[in-house]
Parts: sequence; C-alpha cells; structure tokens
Amino acid sequence: MAQLYYKYGTMNSGKTIEILKVAHNYEEQGKPVVIMTSALDTRDGYGIVSSRIGMRREAVAITEEMDIFAFVQALPFTPYCVLIDECQFLNKQHVYDLARVVDELGIPVMAFGLKNDFQNELFEGSRYLLLMADKIDEIKTICQFCSKKATMVLRTENGKPVYEGDQIQIGGNETYIPVCRKHYFNPMMPTDK
Repeated sequence: MAQLYYKYGTMNSGKTIEILKVAHNYEEQGKPVVIMTSALDTRDGYGIVSSRIGMRREAVAITEEMDIFAFVQALPFTPYCVLIDECQFLNKQHVYDLARVVDELGIPVMAFGLKNDFQNELFEGSRYLLLMADKIDEIKTICQFCSKKATMVLRTENGKPVYEGDQIQIGGNETYIPVCRKHYFNPMMPTDK
C-alpha cells in the first residue's frame, strides 16, 4: 500500500544522501523512480539534487505553479517511488498533489526537507506535510556546539547569529548551522580577538 512519507531534519542531517540512497536501491533492482526538488534551491544548479559530500543527480524542478499530480500521471512509465528534496519549499497545493499521487495513482512518495526555518516557524510545505503524511520520521544530527540532538537551524551572517529576515534565503554551511535549543538562543560563536 502506497504512503506519503515526510522525513525531516536540520541542515547536515543527511536528507539528500538518503534520497540518493533510496533512488539507487530502487534503480539497482530495475525499478524507476522520479526525483524532484524545489526550483528555489539553485545552489548547485537548477533541478539538481546535491549532497554536501559531493553526490548529485539531475531532478525535476518543482515550480510554484507546477501540478505535480498531472506531471506524474503523464509520465510514459509508472515510477515505483517519487522522491522529493527540499520539500519545505512546496506550497499547500503541491502537498495535496503528492497525497493524490499516493491515493489515486498508488505510488509511494517520500518527501525530505527541513521542518522549521531559522525563526522556528514551520515552512508552508512542512506544515502541510505534517498534516497530510501517513508516516513522519526525523533524520537526526547533532548540534554543532555540543553533543545534543540538533532540532533548530541557526542562520548566520558574517559569523553572527541572525534571528530576523526573509524566511527563504538559499544557503549552505556558510549560512546555516544545525543547533540544539540551548545553542540556538546562546550560540557559541567564535569571537574576534
């Protein structure tokens, strides 16, 4: 029975590696998959799923107006699974489309992304995945400053914590740090001497 899976984690928790691993496992068995990602994330190019350890694959870029259900339904093959990276950037309709892919087409969907932004607010895609997903899993990593589980993302600018600004600012290790709650509010940032 197909299900909608939502797998969330902070930055550097290995979400993209997991997508690439799942895709590889299906394809090794001759089972085609569809990999999709938000068109907003262009760090490594448009429509590219890329992990920090250097693994990368082309993906279908999901634009704001895209009808994901119609796209999957019109494919010339039936995928064994649809894999979504950066799902936090999806909108409500995208998430509803993914639920329809599961319910009407019988195709499992695995969506990977952040749950909360740097201000500890839910992203739109995350909010609706929390509501609609059949299974929700956390991909864990540790705080950059201690050994506790990282549950938040700290945005930095020029080595200083930032707590206000636009919700979406595309960036990687130079901008975002996985942290626990304690170090979100009291980061141990290096000081200038």
